[in-house]
Amino acid sequence: MQEYLPPAPARVLDVGGGPGRYCIALAQLGYRVTLLDLSPGLLDFARSKVAEAGVALEGILHGNALDLRPLPVESFDAVLLMGPLYHLLDEGDRRQALREAHRVLKPGGMLAATFISRFATLRAHTPRWLIDHAPEVIREMETGRRRDLGRGFTDAYCAHPTDVRPLLEGAGFRFADMIGTEGLRYETECDTSLLTGADWDTWVDLSYRLAREPTILGANLHLLAIARKE
Repeated sequence: MQEYLPPAPARVLDVGGGPGRYCIALAQLGYRVTLLDLSPGLLDFARSKVAEAGVALEGILHGNALDLRPLPVESFDAVLLMGPLYHLLDEGDRRQALREAHRVLKPGGMLAATFISRFATLRAHTPRWLIDHAPEVIREMETGRRRDLGRGFTDAYCAHPTDVRPLLEGAGFRFADMIGTEGLRYETECDTSLLTGADWDTWVDLSYRLAREPTILGANLHLLAIARKE
């Protein structure tokens, strides 16, 4: 995201930012950040984490990604949608969330949007589980609709990598980039998280070199798309 974000102290709106993880990181870099989320509990948690980090946010707001009318038109240099688009099961709602983000962005402003990959379930579960739930898994791959089957996550929408660009462009954005955020070696996460120093830097560099490779985007659990308001 730092490759595309405008320089600090640009104004950033984190829509659906929950506990404030991205807000805090961006505030530490000097950005003027507003957090908006649907969950009062997560906003309370975010307030405690913001205070713990010793940073200040421009605002912490209770709101809905589908209706950002309380916020002025063209008032932010960047908008993050790092979650709402896979919690909105209806395509019309996803388009509405993007239109709202477009409305509050300044011309030329940056959108960062995340998606769960259509094939995340295949990466995240054992062959036995997938076989036992084969009809549901097949429907998920065909439709992108993921139902909660006791897997520790809620119902969700999982995007095919080829659907992301048309969705963003249909809401008036100019597509700029897309990466896979976990890489091919997701299953080694427990080992790689223990790396430090030069080993960690090398691992990150290797992973990032593959992050834009179109033939393996769907093998990631999540996709990060970058777009601009024309």
